[in-house]
Amino acid sequence: MSETKKEELMTTSSSFVDGTKGELIYRGYDIRDIGPNATFEEIIYLLWNDKLPNAHELSLLKVALESKRALPDLLLNVMRGFPWDAHPMAVLRTATSALGLLDRNADNITIDGAREKALLLTAVIPTMVAAWERLRNGHDPIAPRAGLGHAANFLYMLNGEEPNPDAVAALDSYLVLLADHGFNASTFSARVTTSTGADVYSAIVSAMGTLKGPAHGGATQRAMEQFIDAAQHGDVAQWFTEARAAGKRIMGIGHRIYKVEDPRARILRPLAEKLANSSGTSEWFGIARDIEGLARQDEYFIERDLYANVDYYSAVVLYTIGLPVDQFTCTFAMSRIAGWCSQVLEQLADNRLIRPKEGYVGKRDQVFVPLAER
Repeated sequence: MSETKKEELMTTSSSFVDGTKGELIYRGYDIRDIGPNATFEEIIYLLWNDKLPNAHELSLLKVALESKRALPDLLLNVMRGFPWDAHPMAVLRTATSALGLLDRNADNITIDGAREKALLLTAVIPTMVAAWERLRNGHDPIAPRAGLGHAANFLYMLNGEEPNPDAVAALDSYLVLLADHGFNASTFSARVTTSTGADVYSAIVSAMGTLKGPAHGGATQRAMEQFIDAAQHGDVAQWFTEARAAGKRIMGIGHRIYKVEDPRARILRPLAEKLANSSGTSEWFGIARDIEGLARQDEYFIERDLYANVDYYSAVVLYTIGLPVDQFTCTFAMSRIAGWCSQVLEQLADNRLIRPKEGYVGKRDQVFVPLAER
């Protein structure tokens, strides 16, 4: 292990965000270019290899992912023992840790060893999420099906039905758009864990634990909960007026990083609309569109340049394909695993312990007083 990182700037070539310009880059490719055109499998390859795959390379990756999707029987047995009311992210985090326990080669953090773990985790996480959704509802898990892509397989494993092509396209785009995003909280925690020499499973479990926090991974769920609340109210315009008067946040409008429109929202919006129309479930897209329109007419949002972000229309996509809101963060992890693994591999390539320099603000010059005199 090399010297500790304290004050120098941490660098990455995996992804870059410029919120003032509305720019997100994966390995040199602008999301506005690659986002509407690439599949999630292509993004996985790009992030891990610093180049887009040719047809042969993409085919090999798809075959490799397909070979790793099935859950070990031992892991399924462990999951069957989880409390049925457990939070899905707690289940995913614990199942991922258990998978590492079952891997007798878990501590191999050579680059080749780490890439093998990255492939396994990326392949199996959707299977874990779908399996738990069925188990907690009293159904047996559905095994992954050969010949389906990453997004389509996940949808198939939820109910065993041939997935709607528009649902596949929307989910695949969602996975592409959330795959990496600079040094966000979960990515940073994965890199810190990696920097200690810990195994890849530990790094990903750290990331999952961080993503579980509502300030990081919960925005999409809260956006959907507000759409449901607005629907129950019955009058979206009145709901918006009352929410604003009560000082409530309009979830999914505005972003901590982006000071202009989130480029990912612009890509996902038309796919959400197309899915809404083809699925016969247009209510949620309609409510989201109406609230976004009301926000764009409100001086508060206009003056502050607050626009819909990717979480906003992600909520519509995920709910329309049939996921309950408490599974949204797990679906986020299905996408971000590609970026987490990219950043873990990058950290391992030049691994030094990450320890930020602290700013001490506590007392000084305290004098010890014996217990009897306190």
